[in-house]
Amino acid sequence: MPDNVSALGSKPELHVLLAGPRGFCAGVDRAIKIVEEAIRQYGAPVYVRHEIVHNRFVVESLEKQGAVFVEELDEIPDDGKPVVFSAHGVPKAIPSEAERRKMFYLDATCPLVSKVHREAEHHHARGRHILMIGHDHHPEVIGTMGQLPEGSVTLVEDEAQARAVLPPEGVALAYITQTTLSVDDTAEMVRVLTERFPSIAAPAKEDICYATTNRQAAVKAIAHRADLMIVVGAPNSSNSLRLVEVAQRAGATRSIMVQRGRDLDLAVLEGVGTVGVTAGASAPEVLVEEVLDRLRERFSLRTEEVVVAEEKIIFKLPAALTQGPV
Repeated sequence: MPDNVSALGSKPELHVLLAGPRGFCAGVDRAIKIVEEAIRQYGAPVYVRHEIVHNRFVVESLEKQGAVFVEELDEIPDDGKPVVFSAHGVPKAIPSEAERRKMFYLDATCPLVSKVHREAEHHHARGRHILMIGHDHHPEVIGTMGQLPEGSVTLVEDEAQARAVLPPEGVALAYITQTTLSVDDTAEMVRVLTERFPSIAAPAKEDICYATTNRQAAVKAIAHRADLMIVVGAPNSSNSLRLVEVAQRAGATRSIMVQRGRDLDLAVLEGVGTVGVTAGASAPEVLVEEVLDRLRERFSLRTEEVVVAEEKIIFKLPAALTQGPV
């Protein structure tokens, strides 16, 4: 009998390393609950501006419950129904427009993203020009830069831009970051900026959120042991994309992303004895189970969970939902 064939049957054995923590973070969990609770209390439809989180499974599940996703507020009728702003945050112009139209809105912005918003306002109030490390066109970056007047923030996307950026002369500087970046890449950009601008003001506390940091650390803990790394997530999810990159750099040169178990082509498992599995912060555990079920179609699984941190953070729902409809 070949070494990797299970004694329990004809299926070859596959060693699965489950990264922990993985999947939903407190900010995502809160955002989804805000939509669900709004539907429960106020009835359908509840409008949501942009994807509440970057995961089609989650979006479609909420649509089935009565959520209606729109890109902009002008798509929403004046019917008095709630509108929810996504976990990524929105520019100040969005709630201002909602207030002008007397809309009832619920802000599902992750509190850790809101922290970065307040940081930006703090630096701006002190006359500092802000360098924001992040990805152009990402909703979180749009929302954060939109907290301040145009021209107050310069975006820095990579190390090359960090070396080349030319902020306004004679103005004090500060930097902030998107919450879902690669920890290592961001550290390198910060190093470059602080070398070029020694007096640049740093965040009082790390902007990259605990969930992003923990999920990347968990991937690093297993990547060197895996012949293949599978990241469950969406192609428009920044934190999920970073997990693929982190896995590749940490030793799992074969790293792929799948959105659902059905998307996994088992042919990629040819010659693989150990596979690592993780999930982005906007991917529910049910999708990880789908991937494991897909693997069981061909393999007998021997799973090992590798946990690098315990997460016990819970964010409260807005008072408008905990106090019930008025």
